[in-house]
Amino acid sequence: MPLWTPSSGTLRGTAPVETEARGPSPAEGGCRGRSPGRKLQPAIILSGPPVDPDSQAETEHETPELNVLLLGSVDGRHLLRTLARAALWPRRRFHFYVLENNLEAVARHILIFSLALEDPEKMGLQERSETFLEVWGNALLRPPVAAFVRAQAGRLAHLVPEPDRLAEQLPWLSLGALKFRERDALEAVFRFWAGGEKGPEAFPMSRLWDSRLRQYLGSRYDARHGVSDWDLHMKLHDRGARVIHTREFRRWRDTGVAFELRDSSAYHVPNRTLASGRLLSHRGERVAARGYWGDIATGPFVAFGIEADDETLLRTSNGQPVKTACEITEHNVAELFREMAAWGHPRAAEGDPEQVQGGAEGSSEPAAPAPEPFTVHFLSLDSAHTLHHKSCYMGQFQLLYVACGMVHLLSAELGACVAPGGRLIVELAQFLVDLRQEQLQAFSSRVGELAQAAGFAPQSGGKPSDTFARFYKAGDSAPGHEDPAVESGTPPPEVLAPPLEATDPPSEDRTQPLESGNPPSEPLKLTSESQASLLEASVPPTGSQAPKSENQTVPPETKYPIPDI
Repeated sequence: MPLWTPSSGTLRGTAPVETEARGPSPAEGGCRGRSPGRKLQPAIILSGPPVDPDSQAETEHETPELNVLLLGSVDGRHLLRTLARAALWPRRRFHFYVLENNLEAVARHILIFSLALEDPEKMGLQERSETFLEVWGNALLRPPVAAFVRAQAGRLAHLVPEPDRLAEQLPWLSLGALKFRERDALEAVFRFWAGGEKGPEAFPMSRLWDSRLRQYLGSRYDARHGVSDWDLHMKLHDRGARVIHTREFRRWRDTGVAFELRDSSAYHVPNRTLASGRLLSHRGERVAARGYWGDIATGPFVAFGIEADDETLLRTSNGQPVKTACEITEHNVAELFREMAAWGHPRAAEGDPEQVQGGAEGSSEPAAPAPEPFTVHFLSLDSAHTLHHKSCYMGQFQLLYVACGMVHLLSAELGACVAPGGRLIVELAQFLVDLRQEQLQAFSSRVGELAQAAGFAPQSGGKPSDTFARFYKAGDSAPGHEDPAVESGTPPPEVLAPPLEATDPPSEDRTQPLESGNPPSEPLKLTSESQASLLEASVPPTGSQAPKSENQTVPPETKYPIPDI
């Protein structure tokens, strides 16, 4: 795949590209979420089938199955938090259906879950937590972490084309809904991560980051520290992220390293998992290019670093937070992995903890292998408009989660896939620093209009949120009052189950990564038109926030060249 060099205005190895195509706004993510991770149990419990909390010895067929559809969740933070707290709720078997708009996000999902579910005997809690933070949040990695990514990516590249081995080694993963060409492209992503192209020159992240920052700031680049301080104090702090410290935010803006867990000199290997592919117009043809088009405006701190169950982490002294966002993130991620390990490691060879305990007490027969407590199904990239055509999805989901970058896909057809009494959670654009307050309000109002058109009504009860909008399936009995404990994510006493013994404005990335410079056989289906129509109806297009189609003329102050890769 050729690389784009903005300094020369050419694709490496080609003539200059004669096009007005631009990269997405720096506020657009595509590799990390920009909202705090949420436990999905409260909404699922309200809409799912009732379970007798006293009956915890259900068989596979008697255990209720809950289906959740997530559009654009990007990094699996909501799924991880949901699974970490699953032991506190009546037993249910989760089916997570994940729909992303690029295969790099699918690959990151798989890598993150394989890391989170790594055998504790092979990788300890601290090592696993630190590896997760670096892979998930840093543009540069330490050599040991980069070696882990290469090894895992090589393993996954061999498993993706072999369904039988994949089901045997990763029983929680289902790729059956992906098209064959998408599986081939997913394998290519893993092979690139594994180091098919040797050396940092294959993905010069430091140069890419600096080039992207220069294009984003323009004439303000020399005053970039002042700009980052303004964005932090006047925007993120005012929107509920006061724990983010100036020093850590400035370091991330300058280098892309958010979590510096070791000496700064140890971070020098490019994080290839942040690379993404894009199709560009070149002399009337499509050519593939690889680069970094992720977030350089908000930062990865809001996902795990601005909220905590332990209130002592959020206390202040003399009006200043005692803990930084990095410290809170480290604590939250370590607790998340600890809870997942305590709940029970999902392995096909492991038995149900209660069955194992019962067999140890009196039965000499070994416990039968327990079914996987959850499955993650990845859907085809362009399937949002066709799910309602399949009877297996009609009225099947108890919960629909839509990220702010996927709001334009919310429709009556998609709403028909939600079961009666089901819930809808929509991520708002609260932490997009390029949006003004009136734009955030307009976006929130537009979300309400789209949800109503899709057949949902606002959910009453509970404290209002500027980060997520909650709705329920219209036509069902409206919930007159929500239990505060359920709304806050704490299980009410009557449904608590005893713990087990072991106790983005929208992204435009719709390309499939290619290992050669040849364009794919099918034209790229960009979402720029649908995204533009959504933003035009919701917020005024300002700065780098409003997407443009390739045939539109971009004003000089908003024109955004393709970054260096």
